[in-house]
Amino acid sequence: MSNKELQALKERYVAAGAASPNEQFADHATNAELWDADGKRMIDFAGGIGVLNIGHRHPKVVEAVKAQLDKLMHTCQTVMPYEGYVKLAEKLSGVAPVRGHAKVMLANSGAEALENAIKIARAATGRTNVICFDGGYHGRTFYTMAMNGKAAPYQTDFGPMPGTVYRAPYPVPYHGVSEEEALRGLKMAMKADSPEKDTAAIVIEPVLGEGGFYAAPTSFLKEIRKICDEHGILMIVDEVQSGFGRTGKMFAIEHSGVEPDMMTVAKSMADGMPISAIVGTDKHMDASGPNSLGGTYTGSPTACAAALAVFDVFKEEDILGKAQRLGEKLKQRFSQWQEKFEHVDNVRNLGPMAAFELVGSKDSHEPKPELAAAITKKAKEKGLILLSCGMYGNTLRFLMPVTIEDEVLEEGLAIVEECLKETGA
Repeated sequence: MSNKELQALKERYVAAGAASPNEQFADHATNAELWDADGKRMIDFAGGIGVLNIGHRHPKVVEAVKAQLDKLMHTCQTVMPYEGYVKLAEKLSGVAPVRGHAKVMLANSGAEALENAIKIARAATGRTNVICFDGGYHGRTFYTMAMNGKAAPYQTDFGPMPGTVYRAPYPVPYHGVSEEEALRGLKMAMKADSPEKDTAAIVIEPVLGEGGFYAAPTSFLKEIRKICDEHGILMIVDEVQSGFGRTGKMFAIEHSGVEPDMMTVAKSMADGMPISAIVGTDKHMDASGPNSLGGTYTGSPTACAAALAVFDVFKEEDILGKAQRLGEKLKQRFSQWQEKFEHVDNVRNLGPMAAFELVGSKDSHEPKPELAAAITKKAKEKGLILLSCGMYGNTLRFLMPVTIEDEVLEEGLAIVEECLKETGA
């Protein structure tokens, strides 16, 4: 079917709140390239929102999934467990930088991982409250909507959010929030809203994803670790978008040397297959009673097979090295653009988790979301999938596969530069 025919079906049958505004429909893809239903080629700088760090349809992942389909598709692991679940748990336990011996629960999505992390934290501490941060994004279930540090569009139409979630500032000096002010805000939240004795967990993204690709300073993360230790609070890091090589290390928290009590992972964990995980210190992970955690599809055999293949690819193809080299290329190009273009500013990256802002001027830092929107629209017309993000919608973020070929990367970056010129950036 053509894009036009599929669009007609979408308008008739897909709920408006879930329907993409994009009128192109993906037909097939490989690595960092995608073709729509009309045969138009697109370069993918979005990676399914950070899901495809090793590219569309990596051959080893496809092979692993096909092999698993010949053996077993589903039993529900709480009814009849299987090898893939426990082997993947072993792999995650070995690489996740949490304190002590790690245990694992597998789930289906990032939001589901966060929901279960909070359940586990409550069971482990006997407390109810959670402190999150401005600009954070954790999901679209009811509790994770409450945890999000950005109301629209995630909370807007859905009535009152669950209670016991409190918020503190995230340090973004470019927008007027210093690390000192963020720490003061965190401590004030614990005085005014969520006393230490009632706080089960502090949840933070080491690098804000939807919130704008701002990395938390190491000193800030260490101070959170200290506060948690002083008051018996669990430190949970959300690595759903920043994990699996996106920052040049397996997990973004590794840049700081801080060891959390729990972490959540998903997205590029299985190169497109739906799976997520909560990894935490064994005594915390074992805190809730029998059959208190799980779900019908959690850790499905096919998704586990894909995730295990991803681990092999990381080792065999030096994915972390490729990520670091890609990050350097983006840093160099973005710095050139900041010098060349009046409205490009605050270029930043942690490995290839890279972004820059569109602003009215470099002095005012005034956000220009309309310019970001114009650039992403024009990029799509030229054959490039590009995403904006941030509290003000003025950040362009880059999530191309780490495995992108050099010539495809250069082609995509050239399109971005053309769009910057043509929109008057």
